[in-house]
Amino acid sequence: MRTYKEALDWIHSRLQFGIKPGLERMEWMLNELGNPHKKIACVHIAGTNGKGSTVTYMRTILQEAGYTIGTFTSPYIETFNERISVNGTPISDEDITYLVQMVKPAVDKLEQTNLGAATEFEIITVMAFYYFGFVQACDVVLLETGLGGRYDSTNVVHPLLSVITTIGHDHMHILGETLAAIAGEKAGIIKQSVPVITGVSQPEAVEVILAEASSQKAPVYQLHTDFTSRYIASSEEGEVFSFTSEKDSWERLIISMKGEHQVHNASLALRGVLYLRDHHRFNITNQHIEKGLRQAFWLGRFEIVASKPDVILDGAHNPEGVNGLVKTLETHYGDRRITVLFTALGDKQVEGMIAALEGIANQMIFTTFDFPRAASPELLAVYSKQPIIYHNWKEAIEEVYGRLTQEDVFVITGSLYFIAEVRKYWRSR
Repeated sequence: MRTYKEALDWIHSRLQFGIKPGLERMEWMLNELGNPHKKIACVHIAGTNGKGSTVTYMRTILQEAGYTIGTFTSPYIETFNERISVNGTPISDEDITYLVQMVKPAVDKLEQTNLGAATEFEIITVMAFYYFGFVQACDVVLLETGLGGRYDSTNVVHPLLSVITTIGHDHMHILGETLAAIAGEKAGIIKQSVPVITGVSQPEAVEVILAEASSQKAPVYQLHTDFTSRYIASSEEGEVFSFTSEKDSWERLIISMKGEHQVHNASLALRGVLYLRDHHRFNITNQHIEKGLRQAFWLGRFEIVASKPDVILDGAHNPEGVNGLVKTLETHYGDRRITVLFTALGDKQVEGMIAALEGIANQMIFTTFDFPRAASPELLAVYSKQPIIYHNWKEAIEEVYGRLTQEDVFVITGSLYFIAEVRKYWRSR
């Protein structure tokens, strides 16, 4: 693997092996490579929604305090490299190529065992551990799970802290049909005596998380029980909220990312940062916290890419994400004419998502994109009252945008993979 393209092509070629839950292959490869994951101080973050935003809030606060922060997130929006980043900057093409050169021998050797071939996500995770363990030391790595928790490739670490953001209806064909079952998979990241911060609200899911934490003797910090936040108002600059924990309180904090659900994510991140300050000697001041929260920004999450008319990109790819988007649109654009362009993957619960979007949209347009699991617009339109179909999403964007008035709002939403494509196209047009 001499070039970045060769390295990337090899990584993506592993998609053929699909999703294979389990940690045996990860542990085998990491052991071959000298167990780099054991050299990393990390915070492990799981949840149905809010993982990326919570990571971002924690990162910006810690960066503001002068720390070097690694992040491992998925999927990517602009470049593949952003999945492994330091202080918000994706690693270089040369780093990706080098990491593939380092891990490929172990991957090839694994295939000769009865454990079978490593998947794409397993390889990317091993690359991240190798990078943060052996190449770029960080004060802390914020490690986001890919799918679930218990059998997720990242769940080989023993973190400083675990965070479970939310529980919702996503990946049910893999994680389980009930919220309790899904919570059981997410709670699998809880480790012996490692504290867990959670924003999960549904009683049946909370019960599962508390039971797992109890069995692991892991202290629990639960939003609205052990610490609280209160949404105050929305403004042009974002959301205003208050926050109270055992030792700290703020009457007024401001985040620039829009949506009441972002108050939830910011509150979890803030409690996590306070834990690191109090228990791991991180030097974090109120000024670091307030400035870090304001500066946080996450690509493809209620991202306004044009104004007059406003064009908004939002990767709302499950029912809870769509409900958050709709609520944010009602708060900030309730008096405006809204056009929605939507597509999703075929394994999503689209009926409820479409119904929620139609509750706010004056016009609903369905499309598709070049992705193996993308749903057809005809399949999506079945659940719509007055659907408009475009098979070419670029054509849809140009025609819709061309006839909007300055007061209109154009919301492009659905699969994060789709939003990544749209964002790339929009910046080049």
